[in-house]
Amino acid sequence: MKTYLAGLLCLLSISVSAQRVTGTVSEQVAGSDSLAPVTGANVYWSGTTQATATDTFGHFTIPRSAQSNLLVISFVGFRNDTIKIGAESELQVVLKSDRTLDEVTVRGGSGSIDRLSPHQTEIITTRTLAKAACCNLSESFETNASVSVSYSDAVTGSKQIQMLGLSGTYIQSNVENIPSLRGLASTFGLSSIPGTWIQSIDIGKGAGSVVNGYESMTGQINIELQKPDSPEKLYLNTYINNFGRAELNLNLAHQLSKKWSTGLLTHGSTLRNKVDNNGDGFLDMPLYTQVNAINRWKYQGDKLMAQFGVKALVEDRTGGQAGFEKEMRGTTQAYGFGSKINRYEFFSKIARLFPEQPYKGLGLIVNASVFDSKSFFGLNNYDGKQKTLYANLIYQSIIGNTNHSYKTGLSYLLDNYDERYKAQTLTRNESVPGAFFEYTYNNLDKFVLVAGGRVDFHNLYGTQWTPRMHLKYNVTDQTILRASAGKGFRVANPLAEYYGNLVSSRQVLFREQIRPEKSWNYGASLTQEFALGGMKGNLIVDYYRTTFDNQLVADMEDPRYLSFYNLNGRAFANSFQAEANLTPVKRFELKLAYRLFDVKQTVSQAYDQRVLLPRMMVSRDRVLFNAGYALPYDKWKFDFTAQWNGKKRLPYMGDIDHHQLAENLPSTMAPAFYNFNAQITRTFPKWDIYLGGENLANFTQKNPIIGADQPFGQHFDAGMAWGPVVGRMIYAGIRYKIIR
Repeated sequence: MKTYLAGLLCLLSISVSAQRVTGTVSEQVAGSDSLAPVTGANVYWSGTTQATATDTFGHFTIPRSAQSNLLVISFVGFRNDTIKIGAESELQVVLKSDRTLDEVTVRGGSGSIDRLSPHQTEIITTRTLAKAACCNLSESFETNASVSVSYSDAVTGSKQIQMLGLSGTYIQSNVENIPSLRGLASTFGLSSIPGTWIQSIDIGKGAGSVVNGYESMTGQINIELQKPDSPEKLYLNTYINNFGRAELNLNLAHQLSKKWSTGLLTHGSTLRNKVDNNGDGFLDMPLYTQVNAINRWKYQGDKLMAQFGVKALVEDRTGGQAGFEKEMRGTTQAYGFGSKINRYEFFSKIARLFPEQPYKGLGLIVNASVFDSKSFFGLNNYDGKQKTLYANLIYQSIIGNTNHSYKTGLSYLLDNYDERYKAQTLTRNESVPGAFFEYTYNNLDKFVLVAGGRVDFHNLYGTQWTPRMHLKYNVTDQTILRASAGKGFRVANPLAEYYGNLVSSRQVLFREQIRPEKSWNYGASLTQEFALGGMKGNLIVDYYRTTFDNQLVADMEDPRYLSFYNLNGRAFANSFQAEANLTPVKRFELKLAYRLFDVKQTVSQAYDQRVLLPRMMVSRDRVLFNAGYALPYDKWKFDFTAQWNGKKRLPYMGDIDHHQLAENLPSTMAPAFYNFNAQITRTFPKWDIYLGGENLANFTQKNPIIGADQPFGQHFDAGMAWGPVVGRMIYAGIRYKIIR
């Protein structure tokens, strides 16, 4: 994962696997007591090449340095500020003008590849998130080439992400280093994190650090939320679109004393307008209301740092036929879908600091949550409840000198699942104590080796050994090579992970007892930075391969059944991606990326026949283009994104002869399509006004629901959505902030 440095920060801020210092750089507004963020200020460790720049809100994040504890903040027209860093992990810097210039133009980047990490990691900043409406996490990847959002079905409104050709269930998704979007919460988890809560997103390809657990198989995503000691003491965002969806977000941060601060993040959104643009009698989007909040507290002392808080989420969704009312539930008067979710969570992070030994740290993370959902699909009910307790104790230090460091610790995961679908009851209790050790060799950041392993004692599936390794080598200052290899392990939750496919007349079959999924991931990448005249940019090329020892097979090749069973044969995913980022002139950013997937899985047919087929619902090719331009001082910002999604295989939906193999069935392919998004933003000292559109070409999938006229018939299936169900969407919003 990251280059590991100071102990506490990694536990309470950016990531346990990336020890960082974060902060905000501001300037005094002339003639007032208020502060304004400085965008594009240089932040670097004195005497080293480790550097970064502040974003549009003045925020910065930089890994701690083993060679220096002097952090320098500089910007033309201001006096340099040098700060000696000890245990501090959150800084608030106010630059003073040197009064030698009459005018200063500031500018910051929107995202970057972490140059110091041996793990290929892209950091999405608040500036990138502001390029789109970004109402929730599922809408935070519109301009990202590595992660794409898939359409799960045409009724429930749930979305899933994909990375390296596989679904988001194979990505370890953490919120501030706590595994969160997993288990039953994976169904609607992406929509439960508002975009305005997010400070940054780290996207790592390949197997992640063993410190964070055993479930990372294709990648790791860590979401950092706004902090209690954020310089933005008030942040308000409003949003509305032409379909009637409305949102209100309010973030509050208050410094109670020198050591104590508290924050409140709130979110409310709703859609009550019935939309059926394709005229099939079914709502194109479910009606819903969601209320979401986090109250968190932070203590920052010289030798102790702590964060703790509570989260709560309540959501109610209703969909199905336009004439459906809740009083009709359980009848054939109209087909209805409904979901009620309640999630409550407590978290705490405590770290012991060693100011005189910043390479040393001891931290404890504890999280407890309860997820309770009740759903119905026509005449069928599905209820799921998950209780989770997670703890991770981490100690880090050095061996001899800072070239050799290590992390070691103990972890514990307790999951209690209780699912009921129709007459089936699925219950299990997972108790998994574990231990890990990870060694890092760092030769002046030019060559970095991270090798680690963990052993977990699963009460149901025995002892599991998970080794992982990451390498980084700087060929030159502009050329970086990376390589990684590692094993992953997870227990699937079939009904939650294929939730959208329950909106059908398919009979759900469990052919056998489902075993854990196990995989190996191998990958390599090249990052080349360049400057041609006044144009700067970089080229990133990577290749990853994931092979499965066992994988959950969700077989939908027979339109009458949704069959779950274990892999009996081969399953793999090959991913190639090339991405170029250019800055032809100041304030003009371009991104062009191409991605190629080769993903296949063995499907077992009648008479013990096995067929290796392309994975359904996965586009072989994808092209992304993004352009962003801003006028001086960011007064006006213009962003445009174009995506081309290639063809993808669909399960055969006609009459089937069970003496016929799937490889001999008529080919069913979803066509390629374009998607265009754009946004214009006008900024003021405290206000932002934005106007944008998604799916501007108004492309929609024809007949996304099979058998929509007979939803209680044997051919009904709403789980075959491969593209947009709704057409062009126009939105507008206002952002307002008050800086300390």
